[in-house]
Amino acid sequence: MLDAPRQSASHAGQTRLQGELTAADGKLVFQPCQEQRRYIVNDSGGTSVLQQAASLADDQGKLFADVRGRIVSSAAAGTDSQLNVEQLYRLERSGTACEDVDFKRVILRAAGHSPEWTLKASGKGLVLDREGQPPLAVPYVEEQLGDGRFNLGTEANGQKVELWITPARCVDSVSGSVQHMSAELRVNGQVQRGCAYFGGARDD
Repeated sequence: MLDAPRQSASHAGQTRLQGELTAADGKLVFQPCQEQRRYIVNDSGGTSVLQQAASLADDQGKLFADVRGRIVSSAAAGTDSQLNVEQLYRLERSGTACEDVDFKRVILRAAGHSPEWTLKASGKGLVLDREGQPPLAVPYVEEQLGDGRFNLGTEANGQKVELWITPARCVDSVSGSVQHMSAELRVNGQVQRGCAYFGGARDD
């Protein structure tokens, strides 16, 4: 069980932030959850966050973003500092994602459609919710496969559950949200696909 957040050397000086993205004067502005500070977004990591945000923005323009980057403070008083975005974890239309009380405890969340399924992994185990089925809460093991790929697996209650994760940009087919990993759920040999992202308990 990988419970403790791991800090990679390549992330030195970077901060993971969740907050709201809005467009202003042709720029993208990021405001962290429960904060008044605002940052001008600079896509220094080639994440295409600007294009993705433009295509997702709705009439209210409320977008939730979960990103990692470096904050560059502004020397001039009264001007916004800059956030150099290095990695995009998640981008979605939401006015409530900042209030997600489970986020800090979740290591990974994956979900897909047709039929609907959601899997949340934490330090206490994984919970799999599937349409028309009772929730399955079981312990799991994680196996690293190289190239950032890994899988979570369990054989409990007579069921074999595997979640295969690949670090590849994934767009949710229903909500249009953008996530940084694609997922493949296999339950007793049946395969369903979806998207996934790291929660606050994992700092990759």
